[in-house]
This record gives sequence, C-alpha cells and structure tokens, in this order.
Amino acid sequence: MPTESILHAIPLERPGTNRELMKLTRRQLLSRTVAVTGSLVLGSSFIAASNAAWAVEVKALKPESMATLIQMARDIYPHDNFSDALYAAAVKGHDDKAAEDAEFKTLIEDGIAALDKAAQDAGHANYLATGWESDRTAILRSLESSDLFQTVRGGLVVGLYNQPEVWAKLGYEGSSFDKGGYLYRGFDDISWL
Repeated sequence: MPTESILHAIPLERPGTNRELMKLTRRQLLSRTVAVTGSLVLGSSFIAASNAAWAVEVKALKPESMATLIQMARDIYPHDNFSDALYAAAVKGHDDKAAEDAEFKTLIEDGIAALDKAAQDAGHANYLATGWESDRTAILRSLESSDLFQTVRGGLVVGLYNQPEVWAKLGYEGSSFDKGGYLYRGFDDISWL
C-alpha cells in the first residue's frame, strides 16, 4: 500500500465533533498508521511484528490478551522512542505467571474483558481498536483502581525500566559498582539534566 493511501486512510476527526479537524501529534500519527498497516500479527500462540523484527510466544493467555497488555503498557508509560518489543518483554512475565497460576490468569483475562467492555461502552469495538491515545487513556483512567490496571502498572515499573536497552535510551549507564563506582566516572556525565 503506498504511503499516500495510508495517510489518506487515517481519520483526522473524532466522531461527533461536527467534522472539526484535529491536529495529529507524532504519536497519534504513528499509532493510527500502525492501526491501518497492522503492526501486530496474531497467531495461535504467538504475537509478532508485521516486519518480523520481534515476536513473543504466548503460553497461557490468549494472543489478543497479550496484544492488549502490550498496548496498555505503551499507554501507561508512553515513550515514543521505545519499540513494542520492549513493552512486550515488560509484560511477558504476566503470561509466564498465568501459565503457573490459574487465579492470576483469570484476573488478567477477566480484567481485559472489563477493559474491552469499557471501550465498547465508549463506542469502540474493543480496547485495541480504540485509535486515539487520549480515548484509550480515558478508558484506562476509568479502570485505574481495578486489579488488572494496578497489576500491569506495578509490573511495568520493574519490567520496563529494568531492561538494559531501555537504560541506553534513557541515558542510564547501569550499575557503577562493578566499574569502580562514581568517584572517577559517571557522577557528572549526565548531559540531559
């Protein structure tokens, strides 16, 4: 599909706004383009990027549930320069735990069903089909006290930010202890502060 036709296929207005056009941010443009081109390929037991740059094997959860967790992770802690693979690695632990704990699997699957129901109540097919980031964020805010939201948000703090690839993107060099400490290196290296 040529680029022009993808861009023309992206709706630039919100339903019910009397056809007032909205400005697209970079993140909105990317997420709408991803939605049109199909960035995730859902298989029977795995999720893969359409360009085969990464894949995640799903053991216990439905592939659609894992895709929802990845999108949820991106919406809870949004970083434009983080790939979906980093978010997939961050939520993969939920699938591993669901394979061992039936109660946890029920918590995740029922929570995603409630998330999809909230999206349907807001006029969308499901959470993944909700194209605007602001709409997905509003849906998440309505469920932020739920067990699913708190479980995913809490797991992301460590799951996402404890990856060396993420450290590099954020300018963190990692532990200094094994490199002699901060006395002669690193304490004044930060260029973004």
